[in-house]
Amino acid sequence: MADQKLILIVDDDYDFLEINRHILEKAGFRVVTAVSPSQGMERVAAETPDLVITDLMMSEVDSGFSFSRRLRDDPRTAAVPIIMSTSVTTALGLDFTPHSAADLDSMKIDAYFDKPLDATALVAKVRELLGEPSC
Repeated sequence: MADQKLILIVDDDYDFLEINRHILEKAGFRVVTAVSPSQGMERVAAETPDLVITDLMMSEVDSGFSFSRRLRDDPRTAAVPIIMSTSVTTALGLDFTPHSAADLDSMKIDAYFDKPLDATALVAKVRELLGEPSC
């Protein structure tokens, strides 16, 4: 369908990509994936997504922050909603959880999820950020 919203998922975990691609496609979205921020930027150059989901910790502990900043600094993608997902709290004991809208803004993201993602909550947040009605 031409009116399907395009979601880009960037994560170096292939299982995470496939599970969440399936969840979002089942919810009616078109999904493309990338295994690194650089591949994510290639996907963005090919077709601007309507929303991005990115891992925080990939090749670097803060890869997701750098990727989000690049998207926000690019006029073509500055308004694209970004969801950050991470297992950094359980993996490294670091807590990046935003506690306010100002925290989200300073992180250059619109929403934050700890892994594993809750499928229902993820789809609801995607719909909310895209201005779509909940199902």
